[in-house]
Amino acid sequence: MAEIEDLELLIATRTPLILVETLETARVEEMFRRLAQRIGRPSFRWALATGLQALEPPTEIVAKCQKPVDVLQQVLRTPAAALYLLLDLQRAFEDPVVLSQLQEIAARNDQVPHTLALLGAEISVPNELRPFTARFEIALPSQQDLEEIVKQEAAEWGKQNQKRVQAQASAVAALTRNLVGLPANEARRLIRAAIHDDGAIHDSDLPSIIEAKYKLLGQDGVLSFELNTTRLADVAGLGNLKRWLQARQDIFLSDSPPAGLDPPKGLLLLGVQGGGKSLAAKAVAGAWGLPLLRLDFATLYNKYYGETERNLRESLKTAGLMSPCVLWIDEIEKGLATDTDGGPGKRILGTLLTWMAERKNKVFLVATANDIEALPPELLRKGRFDEIFFVDLPSEASRKDVFAIHLKKRGLDVAKFDCAALAACSQGFSGAEIEQAVVSALYSAHARKEELTTDFVKTEIGATKPLSVIMAERVAYLRAWAGTRTVPAE
Repeated sequence: MAEIEDLELLIATRTPLILVETLETARVEEMFRRLAQRIGRPSFRWALATGLQALEPPTEIVAKCQKPVDVLQQVLRTPAAALYLLLDLQRAFEDPVVLSQLQEIAARNDQVPHTLALLGAEISVPNELRPFTARFEIALPSQQDLEEIVKQEAAEWGKQNQKRVQAQASAVAALTRNLVGLPANEARRLIRAAIHDDGAIHDSDLPSIIEAKYKLLGQDGVLSFELNTTRLADVAGLGNLKRWLQARQDIFLSDSPPAGLDPPKGLLLLGVQGGGKSLAAKAVAGAWGLPLLRLDFATLYNKYYGETERNLRESLKTAGLMSPCVLWIDEIEKGLATDTDGGPGKRILGTLLTWMAERKNKVFLVATANDIEALPPELLRKGRFDEIFFVDLPSEASRKDVFAIHLKKRGLDVAKFDCAALAACSQGFSGAEIEQAVVSALYSAHARKEELTTDFVKTEIGATKPLSVIMAERVAYLRAWAGTRTVPAE
């Protein structure tokens, strides 16, 4: 109802040209029918294929008028104010006769207040018409609207197949939550696909639905959709970080959080390379059941002035359309290098900080960084992130869990290995280095045509110099810096 009231206001203020950028033609036509009934004004629909038809009351073709100049001439000849929904007119803007006719209709608006609504996926208006135009945005369906669409599609499927759709309440909630941001017709198509596949809506439907939504948004590679998320249970250690996330999960996903509790906006993960920051970022999305988007600064940059910032703005806009979601910026310091001449690094930082401060949609930002000295101070001040966690090298207990995870991941029986002994002899190893020790040991065992044992893994550990030894000074400095400035993730 609010949309019709907004549209009625535009007509009441005698706006000659209204631009409606959407592909939901049927929805717009229905809106204009209801509006015509409400204000008691005749309304018409025109398209190249069908000519001019009455919308309210609906009748057959009232005039062929297949050419744009013909339908606009019909408007100019009509003495009583009317609403016209024109589906293909923007294609004829280069015709000087069409342009002149539109200017004439606008100029006569005080005498005959016709309203022309131009409908299309994308409408670019010539400068001559800009003073007479206003854009009208069709509201995207809310989660409640999407739940109603699920009911409609489930009822339709049940009618056709003579049985009820099996639906998990949690899966329906997650489905509709993840479809917010799509037009109703596209959301309906994805809901229909989920139901018609097996007559049910389960959690297993979500990954394909989320991926399909991302593809519909048409990203060009700057922002990537990450399919391989993980669970918090698959991340060893990081107890403080896990508790922090679990305490905020319900608040972030809630449509009406308790008074005084604002939804969390994001966190920054600092730490030693290979310590598990990227895995933790993936685990946030997996634990919360949200799509994970990765912003790659390497593909963000463009040699033309202003294009880099535009790429960032478009990526952040897409993240907003995918909300609720997790946006992961890996090694954020590489894209925010300090410029002395006001170069793209400074401009990107400004764009990012503005978005972080002003965003209203549910995009949870997870940024990871290795080089603390390369991070601009503006990004680190309190309030930019909800919290800054330091991901240190894993403790002995965590290393034991890491060994168990990677052995199990490769189909090995963890009970056959002395993970406690492996943890004890891998002091200073990161999670990535532990994984590589297991992989190398598997190669060694395979080469000798023997079964992998604890000794094989121990041998690889002894032959490896971890990063904490190779770059001991830098690791020590990073730990000392983080000790009093961040919260330990372990």
